[in-house]
Amino acid sequence: MHLTDIILGALITVITVVSLCSNLLVLLCFIYSTEVRAQVPGVFILNLSFCNIIIAIMNMPATLAGVVTNQKPFGDAFCSAISFMETFLTANTTLSMAALSIDRWIAVVFPLSYSNKMRYKDALGMLAYAWLHSFAFSICALLLSLVGYSHTYASCTLHLTEREKGRTKFIAFSVVFLIASFLLPLIILCFTYLKVLKVARFHCKRIDVITVQTLLVLVDIHPSVKQRCLLEQKKRRQRATKKICIFIGSFVLCFAPYVITRLTELTPGIHVNHHWGILSRCLAYSKGALDPFVYSLLRQQYRKALINMTNRVLGRDTYLSSSGHSSSADMDNNNDAAGGAFQRVS
Repeated sequence: MHLTDIILGALITVITVVSLCSNLLVLLCFIYSTEVRAQVPGVFILNLSFCNIIIAIMNMPATLAGVVTNQKPFGDAFCSAISFMETFLTANTTLSMAALSIDRWIAVVFPLSYSNKMRYKDALGMLAYAWLHSFAFSICALLLSLVGYSHTYASCTLHLTEREKGRTKFIAFSVVFLIASFLLPLIILCFTYLKVLKVARFHCKRIDVITVQTLLVLVDIHPSVKQRCLLEQKKRRQRATKKICIFIGSFVLCFAPYVITRLTELTPGIHVNHHWGILSRCLAYSKGALDPFVYSLLRQQYRKALINMTNRVLGRDTYLSSSGHSSSADMDNNNDAAGGAFQRVS
């Protein structure tokens, strides 16, 4: 094996282990915590984690086998099944992220009517569309024989085995699939999260103005105190911006290289480097390892569930005082007040 192949193989192994363990923790939190299950966004997170686990069990090891053997590691039937699952699960994960962004947008922009606009049946309806969307593209690719083993990505994926026959059909399908399953979710993410950021910054500014005005009325505020207030205001704005950048940035950094590479290879006469193709696939896989931390495990409800589960396993007292405060830094907390927009992003 080439040194580069060894490094890529090790990278895939690390991503697989991290993705599998972190997403399993999310599922355990969902099963264990009634607080997590009670939240509508938990349905989207559950679906996202489920898809990531299947990818970690089926697709990542298949790619690792392709890298290690440097050839097609499976028979045609099994490779077609892996290709079907790769197309289905990848589209499903991107649409789940888009659904989560819509949920946050509704919660921040329409906080008083959130419980009416986003109910469990609404969430299940959105998931039903994600599954139908993903299944439609996957079954079409399978029936049109547009799947197979690609040496460029060392994966069973969308691939035209006959370079000339059906090339136009393959190009048309690939472009439509990439637009519907990657570009469209990205547009939704950008629109919703930028709206969330705009509302959150407005509430942040309003809260700070009220706070400073109150201090000026009650006390002769010292310049150093005013400076600290302004500094805290700046930090809150930065935290809100940072969260939005993580949501959008992780999507772009992980998927953009792979999508651009897939579009580039559709151009006649252009050959994508084998190692770059595998690396771009690894970046797409890495989104499955990042999602649990981006969307769930760093939230207070999930941290609390993890602590309780750990204490239970170790035989410690799992009682937690109900007087604990809810996290003001959690963007995903359920919110019934107009001022909750600030709490969701700061």
